[in-house]
Amino acid sequence: MALSLLVLQLADSAFPAGGFAHSGGLEAAAQLGEITGPSSLERFLLHNLEQAGAGALPIVTAAHASPKRLSDLDRRHDAFLTNHVSNRASRAQGRAWLAAAAHSFGIASLRELRVRAREDESFCGHFAPVFGAVSALLGLERDEAQRLFLFLHLRGLVSSAVRLSLLGPLEAQALQHRLTGSVLAVLSRHAMRGEEDLTTTAPLVDLFQGHQDRLYSRLFSS
Repeated sequence: MALSLLVLQLADSAFPAGGFAHSGGLEAAAQLGEITGPSSLERFLLHNLEQAGAGALPIVTAAHASPKRLSDLDRRHDAFLTNHVSNRASRAQGRAWLAAAAHSFGIASLRELRVRAREDESFCGHFAPVFGAVSALLGLERDEAQRLFLFLHLRGLVSSAVRLSLLGPLEAQALQHRLTGSVLAVLSRHAMRGEEDLTTTAPLVDLFQGHQDRLYSRLFSS
């Protein structure tokens, strides 16, 4: 029961993990005319979700299996994220997640991890490895951590769509519920992949996110 409540707290939009500042390229895609209605929005979300499964979930899994390898996995993910906007967003989210978890749960290992991260100038703090390591230290099982990671990714995109007025709050909830099966399908395809399997499946999503800094006006950081 305690772990179930912990997952609910981590999944709560009130948990200050910093994801509200990022749209995963959705804002740029909308401004460039890629999002023209519900079907194109859903297609974008599915491509973005698959990208998270192939290009981030393996790092989450590896860091969960061995939190002591966090620094090594952080450097690997930094090398993989060549897009400067997605790299910047990943660093911001990861550091926010670590800070929120260390402050919220009072676990010595999390506080020590945050101190080491502050002292290590080479530590980037990317979201995927930090998420995997923190979830392991909090006692989440691997499958719980993987599902939560993908749920948060989708929830963040859907929330961004609402803030961009691409759909309303009720439509957003219906869409997120409809895509639950897609989350589980992505998980089944990538749950057993290791950090050596990182790949990009949606290069257009990467291009849209890289274009974020060029937007004349923008609501999100990425």
